[in-house]
Amino acid sequence: MASHRRPKQPSRTRVTVLSATAAAAVALTSQAAHADPKPTKSEVKAKVDKLYHEAEVATEKYNGAKEQQDKLKKQADALQDKVARGQDELNTLRGQLGSFATAQYRSGGLDPSVQLLLSSDPDSFLEQASALDQLTAKQAESLQKIQAKQRALAQQRKEAQGKLSDLDAVRKTLGTNKQKFQGKLAEAQKLLNTLTAAERAKMAEEEEQRATRAAGERVDLGSGSSGNEAVELGKEVPASALGAAALQAAHTRVGKPYVRTATGPDSFDCSGLTMWAYAQAGAQITRTTFTQINQGTRIARSQLKPGDLVFFSNTSHVGLYAGNNTVLHAPYPGTNVRYESMSTIGSYQAAVRI
Repeated sequence: MASHRRPKQPSRTRVTVLSATAAAAVALTSQAAHADPKPTKSEVKAKVDKLYHEAEVATEKYNGAKEQQDKLKKQADALQDKVARGQDELNTLRGQLGSFATAQYRSGGLDPSVQLLLSSDPDSFLEQASALDQLTAKQAESLQKIQAKQRALAQQRKEAQGKLSDLDAVRKTLGTNKQKFQGKLAEAQKLLNTLTAAERAKMAEEEEQRATRAAGERVDLGSGSSGNEAVELGKEVPASALGAAALQAAHTRVGKPYVRTATGPDSFDCSGLTMWAYAQAGAQITRTTFTQINQGTRIARSQLKPGDLVFFSNTSHVGLYAGNNTVLHAPYPGTNVRYESMSTIGSYQAAVRI
């Protein structure tokens, strides 16, 4: 006789374990399917370049705020010194007024007619009375000076307080922009760290080769650098001796490291290099890309001459035109001052001739 017993059902514990195992397997499979693949070297470079650009924007804003802070501090210090000197002058005037009041009290303590009767020398008394009238006039003049000095001091204190308030606001802006560019640079470094040492070395080598090719195509101004020499390639000559001198000065810095906010002579950021180069040539230009672009004369790209300032990427980067479509500039962290083709730097923005 056949057995009709029911098959043994799996225990609840066994079902729970199997279910958990299956769920975990599904979760792992899902995570593996949705995990972001490791970025390629070219993708890392593109992202890093973007982060460097954003950091450069924040750095230039920081530089502008730093320049404004230095200017405001000088103005505030000058006003505070002026207020201190004015207070000393006011104290002196008040002392003079006190002396006048004491003299008036001493000489005016008795009725003039009684003083005349008691005086052994009426003529001397009349001279003293005349002096008393003059003293009163001096007292009135002193009061007027004190009032004017008080008004001037109040205005100077107000101006000084305004400068100090502006200075405080600029310092906050400095801090914000410093955090921004530090954050972007840290993010860029984090991305670079996803590459192997060999990949990073290869990327650096490719960058160096590109810069070397650009350096081989640059303009040769000659040792005199007077601005009158014909260049070897393209027969380009500087528009002025000033431009030639600035470019020659920048050339002496080739190989110096890029350091954010640095203005030389041993390290630079992009606008720090251009400012330093023109200062060596005898021309003072402002500190940031955002202000340098408004100096000199705006020129078309087709009019570029060696020594002109060339701006890229929404005015966040600047270099000196070196002829034959090359620029001498301080690129970004981890690089040195170098010549480079304009086609590899970024989007062309504008050019200015100082």
